[in-house]
Amino acid sequence: MSEIILMDEPLSNKIAAGEVVERPASVVKELVENAIDAGASAIEVRLEEAGLKSVRVTDNGKGMDGSDALLCFSRHATSKIGNEHDLFRIRTLGFRGEALASISAVSKVEMTTSDGVSPGLRVRVEGSRLTDQEGAPARKGTDITVSQLFYNTPARLKYMKTLQTELGHSIDYMNRMALSHPAISFRFLHNGQEHLRTSGSGSLLKVISDIYGSGTARKMLRFDGSSADYEVSGFCSIPDITRASKNYMTVLVNGRWVKSFTITKAVIDAYHTYLPIGRFPIAVISITGDPYLTDVNVHPSKQQIRLSKEAELCALIREAVKRAVSGAIGAPAAKPPKENRPKSEQTVLWRPAGMDVPSPAGNGYSRPAAPAPATFPDGREPERGYSAAGTTAAEFPAATADGTGVSIHNRNDASGSVFEPEAALYRDPATETVPQQAEDPQEGVREDSRKVPFDELEVVGQIHGTYIVAQSPDGFYMIDQHAAQERIKYEFYREKVKEVDPGERQALMFPMTFHYPPDDMERILEVRGVLAEAGIEMEEFGHNAFVVREHPSWFPSGSEEEIIEAMVDQAISERRTDIGKLLEETAIMMSCKRSIKANHHLQRPDMERLLVDLGRAESPYTCPHGRPVIIHFSTYEIEKMFKRVM
Repeated sequence: MSEIILMDEPLSNKIAAGEVVERPASVVKELVENAIDAGASAIEVRLEEAGLKSVRVTDNGKGMDGSDALLCFSRHATSKIGNEHDLFRIRTLGFRGEALASISAVSKVEMTTSDGVSPGLRVRVEGSRLTDQEGAPARKGTDITVSQLFYNTPARLKYMKTLQTELGHSIDYMNRMALSHPAISFRFLHNGQEHLRTSGSGSLLKVISDIYGSGTARKMLRFDGSSADYEVSGFCSIPDITRASKNYMTVLVNGRWVKSFTITKAVIDAYHTYLPIGRFPIAVISITGDPYLTDVNVHPSKQQIRLSKEAELCALIREAVKRAVSGAIGAPAAKPPKENRPKSEQTVLWRPAGMDVPSPAGNGYSRPAAPAPATFPDGREPERGYSAAGTTAAEFPAATADGTGVSIHNRNDASGSVFEPEAALYRDPATETVPQQAEDPQEGVREDSRKVPFDELEVVGQIHGTYIVAQSPDGFYMIDQHAAQERIKYEFYREKVKEVDPGERQALMFPMTFHYPPDDMERILEVRGVLAEAGIEMEEFGHNAFVVREHPSWFPSGSEEEIIEAMVDQAISERRTDIGKLLEETAIMMSCKRSIKANHHLQRPDMERLLVDLGRAESPYTCPHGRPVIIHFSTYEIEKMFKRVM
């Protein structure tokens, strides 16, 4: 006797529903996608008890006639594709023909629909079986209600999360749909309370405002880019606006919301050194291209896709986002000289021990006069370094001719507090160029709150030996001195490591020996070629040891061993080592370790020099780890706190 039988349709539909219908949000997704594919310009979704009691979706799409209304609940019934050729050029959100069959298998469905020409029809389906059909008003569009979800699959119903959790999934999906189709008006209600309403004006920025708030929308940056295969566009937030989850990044491919780890990683990489660790931007990334380049038939949920030339696409997205973010937070251009304005009477906010002396007039404290700077025969003055008592020149380098504000070739004099850079590091004001102002990519939409008028800043003092306080006509600023010099040094080292030439090496009189455990030894042997590209030749030296006989000539004196160890540790910790990433991490490490630390008192000229060099930095507002460098308190905010304005 044969043991193999054919399952009846209700049973097979119930099994298939396990993949298609996971929770109420899945029902919302399938019904809304059908409405979009039907050409609706207005879609309303109503949920009762997070959708477990009922989900109702009403649209003004093209609707269906009587025969299609009955056929649509059959398995593999679809109007989206007709042959194998269509499967590889899918332009609609739905195409599998499983949604309504799966939904009706685990719930009770009532649908009223009309194409506006034929008489309307009301159909009731329960557990995949047609229970009733009758005539209905011929309003063009479809109104479908799904009630008692999972009433016949108690095991699935038992493992539903709380109502708040299930509602959250549905709201999240509706937000994505609104972002992917700004020309459609969406309305979402739960138990009669409205959670989302969009106008359908076609403005993506307006939808972002409806979802995330107008304050966030004003701080979004538009980006775009194109290649031979893809076009990318969308909005991303300035680094000030971050979230603790990647869930606020929406990836759209030909109007379809998808989940792509590689694309979201490309966006995050574009914010490199602009975001704090564990924080992520808000972004909407829209990708358009030939449907032939995408495979959406990967999973019944249709949220996982495969993309041709994915590496090239990610590079395009990374460059487009990076260009927008860098252009928005770059250093402001130097402004024309302004009329001299009176200096503030408050010039000292702190008094470190031993740095101030009693004023001869007996009216407070004054600073000892600084020695006159040395000059060249042609009258040029040397740049000042960040000198302080007990600080060496190697720790606080002077500004360089290229404006990076960093040099590793300074020399100390006998006192250790004033040092003289080499002649090549002096800048001639007559030939100095002025950086150009980056064009605001979203003028009139976001508030330009990050631009700091460095040329107007007047140093007031220092707090706790850590934060520099400066004022300007628009308020006052607090600058983290460690983060500020870390950014300056990072930009110098970042450019320096790009110039690595294997031929420019410094031979060591006494080679350095490094010992590692056996497992690390094997990993080092694998990445030794990458380290050699970075200028570090490691030779095996006895048991579990390597010897280094030379290193790149630009390594700062006294830090060679520390830098080599850090580069080796970085190389062996990565599963796939990339020379560019290795050098980038080295630049970050060097800038952090060799910058001014907290609780270190600086003299006023040193703080002024630091702010000048910070203003010349490419991105002066965050350190390489994404922490803020400078915080602004506007005059209005101060006066409001003191109730001078109401």
